[in-house]
Amino acid sequence: MADAETRREARLFSLARSVITGWALLGGVVTLAVVVVQTASVVTGIFGAPVPGDFELTELGIAVAVFAFLPYCQLTDANVTADIFTSGLGKRTQSALVLLSSVIALVFAILMAWRTWLGAENQFDYDYQTAILQIPIGYAFIAIVISLILVAVAAIITIVESYQGVVTRSQNVITDGP
Repeated sequence: MADAETRREARLFSLARSVITGWALLGGVVTLAVVVVQTASVVTGIFGAPVPGDFELTELGIAVAVFAFLPYCQLTDANVTADIFTSGLGKRTQSALVLLSSVIALVFAILMAWRTWLGAENQFDYDYQTAILQIPIGYAFIAIVISLILVAVAAIITIVESYQGVVTRSQNVITDGP
């Protein structure tokens, strides 16, 4: 029974990792699209006809892309850390610190997803749009909410993994007895 549950958890975590990685790659595609738009705007601007609303597309695109990278950063432990303070600590203590930071990330992601969703509703209720291209700003909020939900999923995965690191005896620890 425990083996079946462990396999199910591993499949679920594998699926979540694939979705999070795909989402980050999509964020990279959005970033590349912003670069293409900006390049086209500069080139056409030389001839007096820059791309209309290029700065609006840049604002929306980069906001969406940055949030798309956050779940992957959480999942791969690629967030900024103060390793100078933790590098000398044991594996269990490091796992405990990752566990604590993952719990904080989970709470933060849930809170931010909730508040951002409410912000998206406001954007649609008041029909906020970009000035030139008339793009509804709420659509960017929806993508950001999806990213924040994926941060929460990544935090749950890192909580489980770091908890296992805290409670599991390390293979590298030398013990005095059998």
